[in-house]
Amino acid sequence: MSDSDLPATGLTPERIRSWLVERVAYYAKLPAEEIDADVPLAHYGLDSVYAFALCGDIEDMLGLAVEPVLLWDVDTVTALTAHLAELATA
Repeated sequence: MSDSDLPATGLTPERIRSWLVERVAYYAKLPAEEIDADVPLAHYGLDSVYAFALCGDIEDMLGLAVEPVLLWDVDTVTALTAHLAELATA
């Protein structure tokens, strides 16, 4: 799945989660297989700079505007997926 596939194919929780894992892996410079969706994003060294970048990615790819503080409020891929899936269906 490429980034450009997301808007065209729908924003299912599974697709959002997979995309988020790929983005976190990219920013953490780790293979996606090493990203545990239930581990806080800070564990992977994602600081405020990465939070802004990831929020920009979310807006660009998913069409959802979110504030960087969200990444500390819902600080795992699993929690972020649930939140974004809810926003996508609202």
